[in-house]
Amino acid sequence: MSTTDMATWNLALRFGLELAAFTGLAMAAWELNSGNLRWVAAIVVPVVAATIWGVFNVLNDPSRSGAAPVEVNGWTRLAIELAILGGGAVAFAVAQRPTIALIVALLILTQYATSSSRIEWLVQA
Repeated sequence: MSTTDMATWNLALRFGLELAAFTGLAMAAWELNSGNLRWVAAIVVPVVAATIWGVFNVLNDPSRSGAAPVEVNGWTRLAIELAILGGGAVAFAVAQRPTIALIVALLILTQYATSSSRIEWLVQA
């Protein structure tokens, strides 16, 4: 698989979904906490998610620069992606933004439905 296997719009959508997931997680962390803890949670939760997203990778994944600070197999990477992206969609619902949650969920499905070559590569990695 190469980055040419994924259309530019698909890579852009995936990046947008990553940002949306981190935003949703921050909003839910804010909503579920009170006082000064809101600020801490709204910063820490998305930072932890982004760290997991950036650190645990499949070696030579061209859609992720090929680097793998902590190498994982394809199934594990796919689970991480689905947990963070899906968690972000659910987080919008928790933050009382159900329309945004639905839109993000549909965009996640669209992104994965149009990324069959990458998914096949991941499950074989």
